[in-house]
Amino acid sequence: MLIEACPQERTLTVTITCFIRYEIDPFKRDAFEEYARNWGQAIPRAGVDLIGYFAPHEGSATTAYGVYNVDSLADYEAYRARLAASPEGRANYEFAKRERFILKEDRMFLKRASAPHAEWVRP
Repeated sequence: MLIEACPQERTLTVTITCFIRYEIDPFKRDAFEEYARNWGQAIPRAGVDLIGYFAPHEGSATTAYGVYNVDSLADYEAYRARLAASPEGRANYEFAKRERFILKEDRMFLKRASAPHAEWVRP
């Protein structure tokens, strides 16, 4: 990680990004999108930086993603407990269980390796 020389002490926070890969029933994409919108409300309220949920558009009709940032794996565990205890979280878990649109779910935790980025230049 590139850090400028500076007489002031700097505190760096390494954020971990959770990528959830879903295999969904292609005939229940609308149900997945409802599930994603529900998490769009519940996850930030549970204290996590939600980047977003992504449903199939072109190409694969069965692959979807959820992406959010957490400060640490310990924070992730605390967030999961808060989400499971919340009425919104419980309702969305039950919705997914009842409608059975998620066929497979995999999580991985990554850290950004490309920062700092150059300024974005639009063509």
